[in-house]
Amino acid sequence: MQTGSPLLLASIESIRPVFLIVMGISLLMLAWRLSKDASRWSGRFIFSGAMLLAVGYSVVMPLYEAGKIERMSEHVHGDMATAMAWHVVKLVTMNTGWLLFGLGLALHANVFGSRPSREILVSSPQ
Repeated sequence: MQTGSPLLLASIESIRPVFLIVMGISLLMLAWRLSKDASRWSGRFIFSGAMLLAVGYSVVMPLYEAGKIERMSEHVHGDMATAMAWHVVKLVTMNTGWLLFGLGLALHANVFGSRPSREILVSSPQ
């Protein structure tokens, strides 16, 4: 039995990108199934948000974890403009994805629906 090996296959550092890819794909499949029976605009919002989140979770975040994209920090070793551009791509992709996905779910649940007026609810005595 070997002990003390830092490069285990099941370590957190090696499993995290795989988990992010699986999470992005499963979120996309869930949104596809949910948007099939949703109304027109709520389905569009749900699916477009899920597409942005799938790109963010399946492409951008694993590249950050693998070190292929320069991270934004005080000690950037590469080009600062490239690191800033990828950071903006990550922020826009993930935040816009969650915004559209949540807005689509809220529209699907009729959170923004109009309340019935009091005149309709009150029956007139006859």
